[in-house]
Amino acid sequence: MINIRKAEAKDVPAMMALVNELALYEKAPEEVTNTEERMLEEGFGPKKAFECVLVELDGEIVGMSLYYYRYSTWKGRRLYLEDLIVTESQRGSGLGKVLFDKTVEIAKEENCSGMMWQVLDWNTPAINFYDKYNTRYDEGWLNCHLDF
Repeated sequence: MINIRKAEAKDVPAMMALVNELALYEKAPEEVTNTEERMLEEGFGPKKAFECVLVELDGEIVGMSLYYYRYSTWKGRRLYLEDLIVTESQRGSGLGKVLFDKTVEIAKEENCSGMMWQVLDWNTPAINFYDKYNTRYDEGWLNCHLDF
């Protein structure tokens, strides 16, 4: 049985487990400096920084779509998909599509002008997945970061 629902504070340990699994897949586990405490505060405290939709299979959390809203002076309100994660044992099962479609639905319900996200250039399975949605890939833009 598949269930899609909004994340709750009690889900943070499972969400962090998915984040850490993704970091291993992306060969960068040492890059995860977030904590359950911080995710709890920033996702479910008074100053919410993100929203999250979960997919459960037989009562077990097996995937998530974590997103937030950004504002473009050129395009208006946009949904930024930070991470779409399905646990390794369930990849290819269609659950990623279910999560992605739900995220698109939320963006439309929230009157966003579109969605944005990033994908690693070597992640062929993810690129092939996004290609099915007629995704447009930006050229000429560099990702910039300041770490504090």
